[in-house]
Parts: sequence; structure tokens; C-alpha cells
Amino acid sequence: MRNEPFLVTIERILPGGVGLAHADGKTIFVSLAAKGDRVRVTIDRKQGNALFASIVEIVEASPDRIEPPCPYFGRCGGCDFQQMTYEAQLNAKAEIIRDCLHRIARLEIPDVTVVPSPSEWHYRARATWQLDQIEQKIGYYERASRRVCDVAECAVLVPELQTALEQVRRTEPDELPEGLKHLDVVVGDNGVSLAPGFAEFETRELSLDLGSEVYTYNAQAFFQVNQSLLSQIVDFAMKDATGESALDLYCGVGLFTLPLARRFKNVVGVESNSAATRFARRNLQQAQLSNAKILTATVTDWIRSDSLASTDFVLLDPPRAGAESIVIKGIVDLKPARICYVSCDPATLARDLKKLVAAGFKVESLLGFDMFPQTHHVENVVLLERK
Repeated sequence: MRNEPFLVTIERILPGGVGLAHADGKTIFVSLAAKGDRVRVTIDRKQGNALFASIVEIVEASPDRIEPPCPYFGRCGGCDFQQMTYEAQLNAKAEIIRDCLHRIARLEIPDVTVVPSPSEWHYRARATWQLDQIEQKIGYYERASRRVCDVAECAVLVPELQTALEQVRRTEPDELPEGLKHLDVVVGDNGVSLAPGFAEFETRELSLDLGSEVYTYNAQAFFQVNQSLLSQIVDFAMKDATGESALDLYCGVGLFTLPLARRFKNVVGVESNSAATRFARRNLQQAQLSNAKILTATVTDWIRSDSLASTDFVLLDPPRAGAESIVIKGIVDLKPARICYVSCDPATLARDLKKLVAAGFKVESLLGFDMFPQTHHVENVVLLERK
């Protein structure tokens, strides 16, 4: 394949957010593309028979293409869909979900819906800011590197976090903890929490009212990025869920544990982060729910050691890497009537669904939620029942 720029047409957007093109019998993955673009690209690297390329000229823009509003777009690694209209982003994410389910799990779900975010911008209520104290930069990693992109204004942060970013940027270098490389930050109804705390910045406890439930947490415990969609996600995940016993695996601060405890007589939540389990127990106590217990353990260790013979319902919300094979086997051995799988990665979701379907479960319904506008990431909630 020649090294000088050459012309390709973007056929569709693939998992990972890259555009697919073909030339000279080669498969080419193009960063920051839109479906229908005719672009000149250069090859960045080769991996087997695949070529990874960057756009050097837009010859004919796709109808889906818009001018990215963020001045850091293309350099900052945070957003990779700003070049597309929001409708095109949603369509691309639905196609990504369909592609993963078909290619990895051999599941055909033609009508995939992705629920839009109420806010396309200024939605991110949690972030990790990278710091380079030598260069005095604060922001996010640059695309495909560990260099820090110095960001003064982030178009996807909620206003409270943008204000906090500006305050951190104004902090004198000698007030920063020595060796500090990143800051975790999250917002709640009562302010902002940063971890680690320093100067005037505190790892304060926050609360969030989601209507029927109130949650406490801080920046040391994981909490979801887009809070405006949480009630809809919980409602879909809980659809028709009732019974004697339920498990909430990778339960965090108890986002799903609380509503599960209102529907099942006995609930067990399992989470490895001790800060999160502390908040989960408190959230249950504040809700006056005594029929649930929270265990601090990795889900893998708990599955290996627990003596539960069966359960009615399992909800799992693992990290992006998905559930470990032993966890999937353990869930199958518990013989639940129903499973709810919450995932932020369609590829690892499809990998795990393939195992669950092979073990005798079928997909009852699936819904995508656009928790991450302006990026290729998408939240998925899948309900399964035993055949």
C-alpha cells in the first residue's frame, strides 16, 4: 500500500468508532470519519492485513458531517464523534451494537434503539483529569498517547465541573500534591467532590436525588457519567423484576441495589471498591431497606467462594472489560429465571451474551442509552430469560 495520500470512501462506522474503507484489496480503518465521507488518508500503522489511517483532506463531506465545535477535537482523546450530527451519532451507535451482536454473538437484533441523551453537550458529571506538573498542563490524554492535552474548557462537562476545572487550573503549582498525575471528579446535588483532595478541594460526600431514591457517594467511588439518563436505565433494567432473591454484581454504590431491594425479599450486592460498598450500605440504611446486604469482594472471588444454590434474578454491571468467564459460569450455575446485563462496551457484552445464550438463555429485550454523546461509547441494557 502506497504511503502518499490516497482517496477512500467511508462505508460505515465500526465498533471503536473508526470508519471502514477499502482500497487496493486492503481493509482500512479511518479515525474521526463520518459515513459517506470521501477523504484522502495516509496510513499511520499496519496490523496484519488491516491498515489504520488518518484523514488529511475531506474531498466530499458526508451529509452526516458537521464542523466539530471543540478547538481540541482531533488532538484530545476524549471525543471522537464531534464530526457527526447527533442523529448520525445515534445511528452509528445502533449499528455498532448490531454489528457486535451479529459478528461476535451470532445474534440478529435488527431494530436496535439508542435512547438519546437529554443534553448532547455539558452532560458529563464525572471525569478524570490528567496532570503534567512539569509542563503545567491539566486536561485529558491526547489521542493514542500519554501526553496531556491542556484543556481550558471542556464542551461535555456539566457547568459545575467546568468551574472546578478552572479553579484547579488557577491553583499554584506548589499547592498541588507532589507527583499527582490525575484527579477524579464528580458532581452531585450538593456540589463537587475531587479525589485526592488538596488545597481548598475536598473529597466531600455528595448526594443525588433520582426521584424515588437518594444516593450518596464521592469521587473515590464510581458513579455514572450522565446522570440525566439514570432513571430511565433503572426503570428498564427493573422491568417486571420481582421474586424471592436477587444478586447485584459489580454493584458500586447501589444504583440498582436499592430498587432491587424494593422488589425482592433478599438481595446481595457484590463490589470490590471499599469506598463504594461503604456508600452502598449507607444508601440502603438511609432508604430503610434491611433486606439487602453488601459484600466487599471481587465478583470473581465471591463466585468462587459463595455457597448460594440458586437465585431468581441476576443483575450485573461490569467494567468495560466485561465479566470474567468464571463469573458467567457462576451465574449460569445459579439458574436464575432472568438476567439483566448492563454494559458500556458492545463488544464485551456480545462476547458474554454468546456464552449465556449457549447456556440456555435468550435475549428478551435490549435498549441502548446514549450516556456518552460526542463519543463512540454507548450504554446497553439487555434483559435475558431462561428458555
